Amino acid sequence: MPRTLALACSLTVIGALLLLPPPHASERLVRIYGSDPTTADRVAIIVPGADTRVATFDSSTRHPGGAARALLAEATRLAPHIRLTVVAWLGYDSPPTLSLAALTDEAAVAGSRELRRTVAALHHRTTAPITLLCHSYGSYTCALAAPGLPISDLAFIGSPGVGTGTKATAITSASTSNNTSANAGSSTNTNTSASPTSATPPIRVWAGLGDNDWIKLVPKIKLGTLGFGTDPMKAPYGARRFETGTGGHSDYYTPGTPSLHNLTLIALGRHQEVTPEKDGS
Repeated sequence: MPRTLALACSLTVIGALLLLPPPHASERLVRIYGSDPTTADRVAIIVPGADTRVATFDSSTRHPGGAARALLAEATRLAPHIRLTVVAWLGYDSPPTLSLAALTDEAAVAGSRELRRTVAALHHRTTAPITLLCHSYGSYTCALAAPGLPISDLAFIGSPGVGTGTKATAITSASTSNNTSANAGSSTNTNTSASPTSATPPIRVWAGLGDNDWIKLVPKIKLGTLGFGTDPMKAPYGARRFETGTGGHSDYYTPGTPSLHNLTLIALGRHQEVTPEKDGS
């Protein structure tokens, strides 16, 4: 969203930090790391899951700021000539893990609208391909936001589900010729996204799950607003499943891991080098 992007690299806090109850006021922060988006070769947006707070935003690779720095460091190692922008996005009210809000989709639905505004604003400022890297509760947020967005890649990691009865084709087949809908709900920036002049390649949808990620124990169901539905790691969904290693639910951006390596390759657009999920894993 334009106002948030204009304040990137500064701290924006609205309301107070709430613990177990669902947040009634918002605590949001969006920061840009690496290259200026207007001159970038690639752009990646890190969308975090539940229990993400401003107070710990940059504290470690388990949180979006630390994850952004880890992604940039790995990108510098792999492709020092590529100008990569990483947006660490806490543009929604991330629910506490130990709350009913974390089991329902209310925050994700609201967050998906904000994420669409952010992507539209970025797309207006850069011609670089944009990738969404979406963790846990944030993966459902991204799944709601993605159809029709001007993005090249969408990666789900540690996902509790991405909707009911959905397949990756619902995202990959959505034409960016309809991207003006990405600004739906914006009162001042309805036409900020650039209109494509020709057909755009389908969005590539990826999915990864650590060997020791507890999210695999969560039932992939959806009953009304409760639960998150389809597991993107299941073959019928149709995502490109990639190797993530033995890590747990919050370890995907840990330096030296297959997950960080592959997420960086996805962000860099080096798709042929991404390590597929091992057979039988």
